[in-house]
Amino acid sequence: MTVSMDKSANGAADVPPPPPSGALKKRSRSAVARSAGGDRSLLVLLGLVLLAGGVLVALLGYGVFGADRAGRPLLDPAIVDLIRAQPLAARIIAIVAGVLLLVLGLSWAAGSVRPERKPDLVIDRGPATAITVDAAAAADALAAQAAALPGVGRAKARMVGTEDAPAVRVWVWLTDDADARDVLERLHGQVLGAARTSLGIAALPVAVRLELDQASSGPRVA
Repeated sequence: MTVSMDKSANGAADVPPPPPSGALKKRSRSAVARSAGGDRSLLVLLGLVLLAGGVLVALLGYGVFGADRAGRPLLDPAIVDLIRAQPLAARIIAIVAGVLLLVLGLSWAAGSVRPERKPDLVIDRGPATAITVDAAAAADALAAQAAALPGVGRAKARMVGTEDAPAVRVWVWLTDDADARDVLERLHGQVLGAARTSLGIAALPVAVRLELDQASSGPRVA
């Protein structure tokens, strides 16, 4: 399936107003790289909990809460007596807590390593129907048009973000005689500008990575 990024004969679709600057900055960051904000937040929270526990134990050891308390076991004797009096309940609580921690850790790991979403583009959403463009088709069309630019040996594109806030990553491999500035200007004006207009998207953040096309460079003879 291919999608043409050219304007139709009847004209382009109505382009909605651009999103707020804050939302646009967030989408621009998602275009550059996959967001790790959730993982960082969980790590910071876990670090704060461990730090608070360590500080509390250190304060207990140094006798801040009293010399008698510093000489006693970490667990209160009443808690120890309760565990000894109800060993089965204590084991069940420990097993349930361990299983919950295991599930939480596996969910966190699965969320960190799962493939990044490739959202489809919703061009027109009606009360009963919606016109969507497949993410792979849109990315292939962008890559094909970028690869046809002068000075470009090959190109690859990927749709990222969400359906309501899409973004694009483009990899461009330049030939030896390419003008990087000219390639970027053509990519912005011809390819991406036409894509935004034809898809009816006011703001489509794009991250472009330029590389030299090693496959096209052969041995040189003086």
